[in-house]
Amino acid sequence: MLDTSVIMPYKKEKKFLELPRYAGGKEALSKFIRQNLQYPQEALEAGIEGKVVVGFDVDDNGMVHNAHIVFGIGYGCDEEALRLVQLLRYQKVSNRGRRVLLHSKLNIRFSLPEKSKLNYTIKTKSNKTKATTEPNKITYTITIS
Repeated sequence: MLDTSVIMPYKKEKKFLELPRYAGGKEALSKFIRQNLQYPQEALEAGIEGKVVVGFDVDDNGMVHNAHIVFGIGYGCDEEALRLVQLLRYQKVSNRGRRVLLHSKLNIRFSLPEKSKLNYTIKTKSNKTKATTEPNKITYTITIS
């Protein structure tokens, strides 16, 4: 007969293989991309925005290999996305002598920088008086929106 008064705690099994991870997680990876992304001049001039999807492999030493464009938008954005992915360094993993290769994809968003929202107009109004002894006065009205 089974004694149900003693409940054995559930013990989670360890994963056999550990995969390379970016130090700091997704937030650190996003921050790295924002800080190192250089918007291509050709894309700026053409007003190009969009998402570039880059596929790549990460070995057990944390090095990126075989970076390739899965979905691109051109105008120099694809090359910039590949450059960024090549700069990535993942954490090394040790898997009991087993070598691992992580296949991953990364979306890199290209958004045009916002332009200044300051608009202004200057209107001139000249006041001419009937008396010739007083010089002409110019009044400027500046409207900022």
